[in-house]
Amino acid sequence: MKKKTIEFLMLISLCSVLFFACSDDNNGPGTPGGDDDEQLGEIKDTVFTSSSSALTRLVLTNAPEGEDVVWQWSMESAPSEIYSLTAATSREAVFLAGLPGTYKLKVTATKGEESQTGNISVTVKKSTAEASPYIAKIYDFLPAVGQFTNDLPAYTEGDTREDIITKVEGYLVGKENGGMVSLGGFGGYIVFGFDHTVVNVKGKRDIRILGNAFGSNANPRPDAPFGGSCEPGIIVVSYDKNGNGLPDDEWYEIAGSAYQTAENEAWYPFFLEAGKDVRTIRNYEITYHRPVSEEVADEYIYWEDNQGNSGYKAKNMFHRQSYFPAWVNEDRLTFSGTRLPENGLDESGAGNYFVLYAFRYGYADNYPNTDDESAIDLAWAVDADGNPVELPGIDFVKVYCGVNQENGWLGECSTEVAGAVDLHVKGISIDTRK
Repeated sequence: MKKKTIEFLMLISLCSVLFFACSDDNNGPGTPGGDDDEQLGEIKDTVFTSSSSALTRLVLTNAPEGEDVVWQWSMESAPSEIYSLTAATSREAVFLAGLPGTYKLKVTATKGEESQTGNISVTVKKSTAEASPYIAKIYDFLPAVGQFTNDLPAYTEGDTREDIITKVEGYLVGKENGGMVSLGGFGGYIVFGFDHTVVNVKGKRDIRILGNAFGSNANPRPDAPFGGSCEPGIIVVSYDKNGNGLPDDEWYEIAGSAYQTAENEAWYPFFLEAGKDVRTIRNYEITYHRPVSEEVADEYIYWEDNQGNSGYKAKNMFHRQSYFPAWVNEDRLTFSGTRLPENGLDESGAGNYFVLYAFRYGYADNYPNTDDESAIDLAWAVDADGNPVELPGIDFVKVYCGVNQENGWLGECSTEVAGAVDLHVKGISIDTRK
């Protein structure tokens, strides 16, 4: 996707000029005449003005080399809190602003006992093009099997993958709650992007993935934690580091409250007592097989996973279309990712009142869209090894259904997506708390 011209977004690799000069044998730190006989020079104050036509990278190539130089960047004053300053202890800090104005930073370089400080002023201009807070483009969509697959969006005979993606764009692009698509059971996914880089603002929630989660009206369990229809989707994000406008850079999972374990979820004790599978499983993989018949049946679509489990997805009388994505030619579909604990429980004991409980934070379609806990902090992103990463912002999002569970007559747990919002562009401020 080619990004719009956004007047007030700017990505800058900032380096001040730092000079190292060889000293005489009797000057500067270190042993006279030795290899480390160098003196820290001057950092020059620098003024940058952002381009109003594109994201801008500014690099001063005369910055020093060497691991023995310690850098520290900080924000001294800013016209808005909508900015990020990352890699602040490296030679090239990364600055991203979401609103126009002049941002005043300070940089200090230290080598041994010598230290120099410079002032950096960054003026971000306002342009005529405005960022949309909503989804700008759908890059991919492939639901797993489910009772709303081929229905949200509706499949028409002969539709191709491209036709389906166009339909999804009609539901979601440029809209807040304009429509809704279903990701089906575990692994079904959607990939979308914004028309700008969403700023990762320190201490704030940054995005909200809209779903259709809601609470139970008549849960018989006394003092039950929040639950009802909560069908959590794992969120994975990417920053367009190579600047080509495509989601082909590294992806980072948002580490929600059950990323390591669900032991801190309020419902964990009674789920454990009920014998539910409350494990978080990394690198989970499931394969669904095309059904041999489209009749209503409990043994409808056969599945198997890499944990040695297998079973069937049921087809109910309420949704009679095929639950296997009809535009896919293959006879089996395999999905992988982080599998969350089962979160649905029959609270009636008779199979007629299932409650799907919410996780504390960090997932799509997990809390109602008006609840603060439906909002996501990009600071929760982790790499493939589970290490926290510091992203200046993100351009692309992938959401996939994180639970593999059947809930009686309700059917499978299936994440729904009804849009996404850049909270900063929308003007919504939500502090991060866990």
